[in-house]
Amino acid sequence: MEKAETNQIVLTTLNARYMHAAFGLRYLYANLADLQSSACIEEFTIQQRPIDIVEKLLNYQPKIIGFGVYIWNVSEVTKTVELIKQISPETVIVLGGPEVSHLPDKPAVVDIADYVVMGAAEKSFRELCQLILSGNKPLERIKQSDELALDQLQLPYEYYTDDDIKNRLIYVEASRGCPFKCEFCLSSLDKTSKPFELGKFLDEMDKLHQRGARNFKFIDRTFNLKVSSSIAILEFFLERMSDDLYLHFEVVPDNLPDKLKIVIEKFPYHTLQFEVGVQTFDENIQALISRKQNNIKTCENLRWLRESTHAYVHADLIFGLPSDTLGNFAKSFDQLVELNPHEIQLGILKRLRGVPLNRHNEEYQLRYNPQAPYNILSTRDIDFATMQRVNRFARYWDMIANSGRFKNTLKIILNGLAFDSFMQLSDDIYQTVGSTWKISLKRQFVLIFESLKVRDDIDETVLFEAMQADYNRTAEKAPFELLLNGKNKVTRTGIANKRQQQMLQ
Repeated sequence: MEKAETNQIVLTTLNARYMHAAFGLRYLYANLADLQSSACIEEFTIQQRPIDIVEKLLNYQPKIIGFGVYIWNVSEVTKTVELIKQISPETVIVLGGPEVSHLPDKPAVVDIADYVVMGAAEKSFRELCQLILSGNKPLERIKQSDELALDQLQLPYEYYTDDDIKNRLIYVEASRGCPFKCEFCLSSLDKTSKPFELGKFLDEMDKLHQRGARNFKFIDRTFNLKVSSSIAILEFFLERMSDDLYLHFEVVPDNLPDKLKIVIEKFPYHTLQFEVGVQTFDENIQALISRKQNNIKTCENLRWLRESTHAYVHADLIFGLPSDTLGNFAKSFDQLVELNPHEIQLGILKRLRGVPLNRHNEEYQLRYNPQAPYNILSTRDIDFATMQRVNRFARYWDMIANSGRFKNTLKIILNGLAFDSFMQLSDDIYQTVGSTWKISLKRQFVLIFESLKVRDDIDETVLFEAMQADYNRTAEKAPFELLLNGKNKVTRTGIANKRQQQMLQ
């Protein structure tokens, strides 16, 4: 291996996928001031072996390695830091990120590292590095960040490389923080939402656009909180509209005033993606977890987005919230299905360090996996077996519904009570294969057909034609009917004979 350029400071993290760029590392790098010339960013993914990551990091001969630690990478970061401390114990390890920012609730990696910087660290990380490199190592291992005002921050957008722009999501933020107090979310700890100066932000977006960026993912927790700014940002991109432009926003579902709707309607097909956090329609649960949501307005706006715009609508639900039950969750699911978003992300509640929801753990017997990602295992009202069924439901839902491969078949599956119907399919598939992973596309078609064709409320001929239409949209070459074997085999001749019999009756 060739020797890498020596850098005193290496900023690193393990992303979930290559297409994700580490936005936080770029902020730290942008605000290193005179230390920037002796620093670099090195990103990896959680699929890479820790020992290979360590080799690349130590090849820089760094004095300091700063890790971004998140719920999705804490296990892999821990293994990586353990190796570094065995091979190069003199290398100073600094941790930051939400997974290590809520002490004393901490993962094991905190005890291995040299320092932990909690909170927004653009200023405190630089100050810590200055002390370490000058030979004045602080005695205190834990540092709570003094958050910089947004107008004092150096923005990070110029540090997206050409390769990032070509191959990765470009994360941007027009504001930080959130005024809402939903207890399951880390943003509930924020005091309010603070916007960046709009003109300066749009100048940076223009530079990115001129460099070829076309895939912008806004990480603002409440993009449409200040409607005038939302409109200005949308109009900025309307002026630069092209076939390959794609914008992702997380929106407050009950706040779409008419003047904002007018702008949204102007965007062409699937240029906009709106992530809409519904989470639950149950008003008692909403009150319990301090979630303010006008359900009537939410439904009206979701329906409007689907019927009057070309936006792609991604809606979120959470299973396992305090006091929720399977039957109650089914009502929220059925209500959301009726509103017809393009995608429903069925999330299983996870225990995030520091969130107020943890105050309910004892009363509602919230039991979480002790290993990341800390998913809920059971509650007072949901036993472990039921939780497992819904975990499988969520996985099969992604495979069948959210994939878009079964557009025609899904209408048949969800006929009637959507949750009950899909749960029956989920149970059938799991009983047959005993797994939710590594099921080939051909096998998926067979499993779905075999489950649905025996239902009394489903016509086998209609089912076959719907599934054949979906199958023909895939790249599979074998005829659909050849997938169905033995006595269950269905052929075009059989379908034709069945039609003739129906016509004679």
